[in-house]
Amino acid sequence: MRAAVWYGAKDLRVEEVPAVPPGLGEVTIEVAYCGICGSDLHEYADGPHAIPVGAPHPESGVAAPLVLGHEFCGTVTEVGGGVDGVVPGDRVAVEPHYRCGSCPRCLAGEYNICRHFGFAGLMGHGGLAERATVPAYMLHRLPERVSLEQAAVFEPAAVALHAVRRARIRAGETVAVLGLGPIGLLVTQLAARYGAGRVVAADRSGARRELALRLGAADAGADLADVVGGEGADVVFEAVGSEDTLRACLAATRRGGRVMFLGLTGTVRVDAFALVNNEQTIMTSVGYRDAYPELIRLVAEEGVDLTRIVTSTIALDDVVRDGFEALLRRDEEQIKVLVRPGAAPGTGEQAGVDGGCRAVRPVT
Repeated sequence: MRAAVWYGAKDLRVEEVPAVPPGLGEVTIEVAYCGICGSDLHEYADGPHAIPVGAPHPESGVAAPLVLGHEFCGTVTEVGGGVDGVVPGDRVAVEPHYRCGSCPRCLAGEYNICRHFGFAGLMGHGGLAERATVPAYMLHRLPERVSLEQAAVFEPAAVALHAVRRARIRAGETVAVLGLGPIGLLVTQLAARYGAGRVVAADRSGARRELALRLGAADAGADLADVVGGEGADVVFEAVGSEDTLRACLAATRRGGRVMFLGLTGTVRVDAFALVNNEQTIMTSVGYRDAYPELIRLVAEEGVDLTRIVTSTIALDDVVRDGFEALLRRDEEQIKVLVRPGAAPGTGEQAGVDGGCRAVRPVT
């Protein structure tokens, strides 16, 4: 089968690799779509960061080179021994968290912070391939009313949903979002459904601000302080990942308010004197847990359209040029790129910024 294999920074090769049959407790799926995540982009640009090199990951047993991609979905083709609940032909979303099931955090139900934390597609073989073999516990069957296009966005939507839940938004609170990449836009879309009375958003990209408004933001601007105004927001989501943006979020948060830090970065410094005197709280969120069933419900029963952040769908053979390199150029029109392994090279599709997977036109 063909797969996009990570060998090192700027060394992602689409090549033939052996198909892996499902073992005990595993399932093989034919991949329908796999999204390119910011984490994937970091690994491509200057990794490794999370990818195991040398020693294999304890749950996957895999070290680089490995098949990238953790935002994927597809159709079951083979089922290994000891697997119940899915059969060939089932359409499934993949929740790619590895979990050991026996550490204190797993036993407490907090499997997203398992002792052996990891994701298929970063710490083990993933979904940028024609087929993928994963533990059966990662699979969620899709009802008829949930398309594979919607399921392709479940992984970043789960990140956003988990962060919104952890922020414990109280009814009527003002929520601000700084950084309108896929996660920031999905937080914007979901926050009002979980209590926010008013959602505002900030980003340098005019196209992304316009999409945030269509996703439910009451106001969107280039400067966070301007769109928040007054005493500050009750909750501010930092979805960029830098010291400067974290400071901007604290400055835009009211006394006694909360900042949810979602961006990935290294060491940051904050004014601890001001943080204490303002009695502000900095919270963090990683991955997700128990989010996929809720996302399935939102799409199937409430008609939430998560694909509105999708800007293009490309073939696997074009993943470096039209996926990773395009995203590294920081073209503001590219927000979420999906890879369709079954598509022929050069048959990518591009949607309007609010077009989701519909109304597509060929990429030139």
